[in-house]
Amino acid sequence: MGNRAVITTKDHDLALYLHWNGGRDSVEPLLRYCELQGYRAPSSDCYGWARMAQVVGNFFGGSLSVGIDRFSRLGDQGDNGIYVIDGWRIVGREGLYDGFTEQQEYPFDEMLHVYDDAMPEGERLGKFLDAVEVPASELTVGDRVWIRGFDGWESYSVAGFKDGRAYTARFENGGNWTGNPNNFVQGETAFIEPREK
Repeated sequence: MGNRAVITTKDHDLALYLHWNGGRDSVEPLLRYCELQGYRAPSSDCYGWARMAQVVGNFFGGSLSVGIDRFSRLGDQGDNGIYVIDGWRIVGREGLYDGFTEQQEYPFDEMLHVYDDAMPEGERLGKFLDAVEVPASELTVGDRVWIRGFDGWESYSVAGFKDGRAYTARFENGGNWTGNPNNFVQGETAFIEPREK
């Protein structure tokens, strides 16, 4: 009895067992939460398994309902079958019974916040979870951009543009924000605090 699922990678070596919240509406936000935290993926090394188990263990509490084992020992637990992941994305489903439909009871963003609320205070993503992802080319001066630092995500104001790239008021050097490459927005997209309407 439960709402079980197994999460594994394409090599079907290790796997995470969920006794509860095995529906896609819980599993996809779990994977996205781990990605937003910057955790290494289970397809990379064992640290990904540990961090994913940590997040879901914090969520469940207690000492039951989640486990890690060899896939061959867990196999298909029924209910929601097997999620095959690559990185932090679901790339396959196995062990689904005839007539199976994906559970869609819990809103994605709500589950992100539920996982976050269960984390130790110093490890929470907080307001970052409400960030909006926009093309970096659409940034404007004054936008608050989230940048990952050593201690997690922090937001900084876009101070200007140089060579078509936005830079932030993060590390100042004699009134110059462009002298430190860590001030520049990296990538094709950026996470920003919601703009005033």
